[in-house]
Amino acid sequence: MTPPFFSRLRLRWKVFLPLLLMLIAVGSWSATSVIDQASSERGKLKPIPAPEFSRLIRELSEEDGYFRSDNFTSNETSYLHIVGKLRELRISGGAYLGVGPEQNFTYIAKIRPEIAFIVDIRRQAMLQHLLYKAIFHLSESRAEFLSYLLSRPLQGDGARLKGAAIERMLEYFASAAAPEETFTANLSRVRKMIQQEFHFPLSERDQQRLEYVYSAFHRAGLEIGFGTGTANFGSYRRFPSLRELILEPDLNGKLGNFLATEEDYRWVRSLHLQNRIIPVVGDFAGPKALASVGEYLRKQGYTVSAFYTSNVEQFLFQNGSFQDFVGNVRKLPIDAKSVFIRAVPSRGQAHPAQVAGHRITTLLQHISVFLKDYDAGVYTDYWTLATTHFITE
Repeated sequence: MTPPFFSRLRLRWKVFLPLLLMLIAVGSWSATSVIDQASSERGKLKPIPAPEFSRLIRELSEEDGYFRSDNFTSNETSYLHIVGKLRELRISGGAYLGVGPEQNFTYIAKIRPEIAFIVDIRRQAMLQHLLYKAIFHLSESRAEFLSYLLSRPLQGDGARLKGAAIERMLEYFASAAAPEETFTANLSRVRKMIQQEFHFPLSERDQQRLEYVYSAFHRAGLEIGFGTGTANFGSYRRFPSLRELILEPDLNGKLGNFLATEEDYRWVRSLHLQNRIIPVVGDFAGPKALASVGEYLRKQGYTVSAFYTSNVEQFLFQNGSFQDFVGNVRKLPIDAKSVFIRAVPSRGQAHPAQVAGHRITTLLQHISVFLKDYDAGVYTDYWTLATTHFITE
């Protein structure tokens, strides 16, 4: 016979258990509902036809521009520091704009937009993103992605890497063989895919640049970095390697690179398979690219959720074209939630939000606040821009 005390305890447990489960569900919703909603919406999206994808690149792009480095990878070790704040602010869906190489894939994985444009002044950057796109198409898993990117075949233990922890994958690729014949075959396959499946014609110069970028990953492997391949550029300062960037944690000590989990990788790959990550050649202050992207997004009914500018605005101040950039920003479809993601380098003094051990500080700012401050004459230089009304973790 059950004692009365335990009978009452069991009765109370039956009453309170559903309530407890409901509270847990509500807490879980607050952390994941935005992404779950974006996931649901993603299933309704239609792929952009390959000829249209190609047309957008060709017709929205400007002439090739100059930058002092190849930028094979990011050099921003703080890139994950704003991930928690993006979630807190519910920055999700819509359109994503960015610049530079692979760090965009991590922001896309976290924000989960419906469409993304990567606008970079260098045509080589656009070609590198077409290379990435081809590799995403060819690779169902993260292990296959790294295998194609580095031209290191999955042999022996590598054949069992699918679903493994990212640390295990990096350990394998750090010492995996890199046969020249694998690179040659991969390059041929990528070129064919870009021209035939993506409908994007490659000039002889384009093909040379594509081989230059791809061969850099083949030669350097996981040790490739921001200044790799640029004569004397990286000699005075050490930049993080691709391996180090992948293993960078967020402010809570958690890995967050797009290659850290199969789920994030699949999100980015799904956009590529739908031709919804579109690289464009353009100067942020130029007369065509950014404004044309804004016009396209507006006509298609998209709102910009996030615009990752890295530290491009620093150079726009230096060359006197910042006001032209502001004019282009005004042409983007935004709302009160739309944010900039900035990567601010140290300038002989620490940024107020700089995290110890990092030379760069990654920040958020609402785009509407930026425009209001600009109209009020607040931004006298890049430093006042970077230290006014910024949002951090």
